[in-house]
Amino acid sequence: MFVLIHSPLVGAFTWSRVAEEMQRRGIDVLVPHLRDSENANAPYWKQHADAFAHALAATPPHTRVILVAHSGAGPRLPIFRDASPRLIAGYIFVDAGLPISGATYLDLFASENVERAREFEKELRAGARFPTWSADELAEIIPDALTRETLAKDLRPRDLAFFQERLPPFEYFPDAPCGYLQFSEIYDRPAREAQTRGWAFRHIPAGHFHMLVDPIGVTDSLLDLTRTAKIQ
Repeated sequence: MFVLIHSPLVGAFTWSRVAEEMQRRGIDVLVPHLRDSENANAPYWKQHADAFAHALAATPPHTRVILVAHSGAGPRLPIFRDASPRLIAGYIFVDAGLPISGATYLDLFASENVERAREFEKELRAGARFPTWSADELAEIIPDALTRETLAKDLRPRDLAFFQERLPPFEYFPDAPCGYLQFSEIYDRPAREAQTRGWAFRHIPAGHFHMLVDPIGVTDSLLDLTRTAKIQ
């Protein structure tokens, strides 16, 4: 079963069309909704892990899952691995950051671009939230107006506390075959790291939310990565 995990900065809409395409092909697929609340007593990562585990609990006990993480869900894959009630057969990162043990999102940004991370933190400390893209700002990477509007409504703007939250440390990762699917230049660094590690790799030069633009092509690439990485 493919488990398509959305970034905590957006909702489950990002994976909806790939999920529909997989269902059309008779492929088992699940899109957990990573719900959370700023007012909850638990940290965000724990809320997301619990939502993920709850979604998988409804699957048959013998199910083997392939975790497919987009964008900010990539660094959380060790958390989902530890929370999973089902055996994990492999991991695929889609235009996503890679996990760093015990890191915050600001740490992850700094590992890719120190200067931009400092400026981003400064904006957050001044009260900004991220992301706050409008439908018009997404026009360059998403041609369809309705899709842009739906995605813009699905955004989950976060404040400084979210980006400062430290993810729990992990001793080992990955523990199963991996693949990496790159869309945008923003993820050049983790894409290069994935290739250095010998992971199966595919590149579709496109926008960050290309799964909403070409769900058939993205589905084909995910299946190809699964075969290449020998994820069973």
